[in-house]
This record gives sequence, C-alpha cells and structure tokens, in this order.
Amino acid sequence: MSSFFITTLRAIGFRGTDPITELQRLTVSLRGGFERKKGCLVFHFTGQLDAYSEKQFMTYVEDVLKANPSPVVIDLSNIDFLDSSGLGALVQTAKQCNQAKRSFGVVGNARVVQTIKLVRLEEFLHLATDLSTALSQLAA
Repeated sequence: MSSFFITTLRAIGFRGTDPITELQRLTVSLRGGFERKKGCLVFHFTGQLDAYSEKQFMTYVEDVLKANPSPVVIDLSNIDFLDSSGLGALVQTAKQCNQAKRSFGVVGNARVVQTIKLVRLEEFLHLATDLSTALSQLAA
C-alpha cells in the first residue's frame, strides 16, 4: 500500500478504530482495511475473496458500515482471486447499501472485472475502472 494510513478496526472484538499502515489479516488468504477519502469509506482488500474468506469479509464490512454512514467503495484492485462466494458477498453488501440509501461502488483489476462482467453484475455493483473514477461517480 502507499504511504497513507489505512483505518481499520481493532483485531479483537472489532471495537474502535485505529490508524494503521498495513492491512489487517482477516483470514490466511485475505487482508483488508479502510480509509476515509473524499467523504467516502474506501475498503482495500488483497488476497482471495472466496468461499473461505467471504464470512470474515462480510463481518468486517458490516461492522465498519454500522459505525460509518458514508458512501462506500470496495477496492478489489489487489485481489488475486474472486469466486462465486465472493461475488455473493459483494451483492449482499450492495443490497445492504441500497436498503440504507447509501451510495456504493466497486473497483477491480482485470481479473475481478472479467469475473463481475461474466455474471453481468457490473451495473448493479457500480463497477469502476479505478479508484478516482469510483470516487467521482459517488460524488456526482
């Protein structure tokens, strides 16, 4: 990650927020964190978002969203692998944001974009090509 601080929840109990300089280990294969940028919560994830990690992904995202009413961008540009369980977690998160009338978007690398487009979810997930585009779309 770059030199900015990524804000994340404490590993024990997900209580409070602390700035850290690296992503928190959610599972053996998934790390995540978030920052506030241009009035949005920007989640960053690396590794694999799959059947093994989707529960921890959902718990982490839901806990952060409960404490922060801001629009949401999920940055998956550093994800190595996304399967149907990971897609399901993204859809569930998008639905929760829609119900809460909260803006939502996803950023992905070529592999993630290909997977999302394969199942025709790019419009529902408000897929953007990069983070700055996603933030601009949410600001509009």
